[in-house]
Amino acid sequence: MTRILGDTPSKGASEVSDASLKGTTYRVYRYMLKHGPVSISDVQKGLGLSSPSVSQYHIKKLLRLGLIREEQEGYVIDKVVLENVIRIRRTSIPMQTAYVAFFCVTLLILLAFLRPATIRSVYFFAVVVNVAALGISLYETGKTLKRL
Repeated sequence: MTRILGDTPSKGASEVSDASLKGTTYRVYRYMLKHGPVSISDVQKGLGLSSPSVSQYHIKKLLRLGLIREEQEGYVIDKVVLENVIRIRRTSIPMQTAYVAFFCVTLLILLAFLRPATIRSVYFFAVVVNVAALGISLYETGKTLKRL
């Protein structure tokens, strides 16, 4: 089940699953998320779909799922379904970015300010754990960025 950020679970939200947002439907959703109010022809041209009916099909699917709504300017995102993502206006930032920043700063502090005259096993262990945590955080951030 996909979690909807910034929204309480409702009947429409419980119908959204990972299978619902795969392939072209997910591409349409992402396109709408990045470009704001769009028309059916905007989606077709922007994603290079074969015909307006293909984009209309996927937009109708997103409407049935309750993820978008129709307004005067066009179709707009009503609910954000991406997990582990912070939205600031039209920019999506993986939540793991905060962990990457934290582990980068702590690693720099360890290496620049807390370095002992002789390297001991406790200091070495702290650096290794910090590097491992930074690597895992970078990997998870990369996975999230690929989905965006």
